[in-house]
Amino acid sequence: MLNTLRNRFEQGYRTTKYPQEKIELWKRYRGRPQINKDAQNDLALACAAACPQDAIDAQNYLIDMGRCVFCGTCERVSKGKFVAFSQDFEISVSEKEHLITDGSLPDLAAHAREHFKKLFGRSLQLRQVSAAGCNACEADLNVLATPFFDLARFGINFVASPRHADGIVVTGPISRNMKTALLQTYEAVPNPKVVIAVGCCSLTGGPFRGSPEITEGLDSLLPVDLYIPGCPPHPLTNLHALLTFFKSST
Repeated sequence: MLNTLRNRFEQGYRTTKYPQEKIELWKRYRGRPQINKDAQNDLALACAAACPQDAIDAQNYLIDMGRCVFCGTCERVSKGKFVAFSQDFEISVSEKEHLITDGSLPDLAAHAREHFKKLFGRSLQLRQVSAAGCNACEADLNVLATPFFDLARFGINFVASPRHADGIVVTGPISRNMKTALLQTYEAVPNPKVVIAVGCCSLTGGPFRGSPEITEGLDSLLPVDLYIPGCPPHPLTNLHALLTFFKSST
């Protein structure tokens, strides 16, 4: 007991103060991409040709964050003159078309559905479904339960049964073998319910896009309320999205 108390005294309070205080992530973190509209077109074409996800529209100078895996290839090819990744982790949207951007994004709070905040502003219970994910998105969702993030202090928890949930959080490219299980889980959640897509695989199919074994976008199966891009999304990206979209105040 004395050792426990001593460790607690030495470690102090470790829970992040976000969102009351902003967090600056490590400089190597790739967050919201910024497109330089004044860049030469040959740079845009080179980035589009090098992008493994076909996420860059070289004609209109746009990037699809739903497809992007934030690998940084475009930034390296253009040496930051066409695409540069910022440290901004607040990149979630409520409409899929907002993922196609030049770096500007609408205010998520302004686009949040007000009735969701009234329904789930005090308590939000979610069932996570890994629909053939690689466990990267799943791991960065699980870490929200650790003392540093402490998601439960906001009244948000992950539950074991969909019958106890207010919605589902889907990760992975939704393989053919997981499709039925996902739909059954969705049906088991009582109304009203929400659907959250996390990671580029659930948004667009990710690196598996084009395969007949997966579904190219959760929105082709279910009505999606919140899109969280990334590969995987940073835990703070997930936290920001949940707090901004569902909570009356943060």
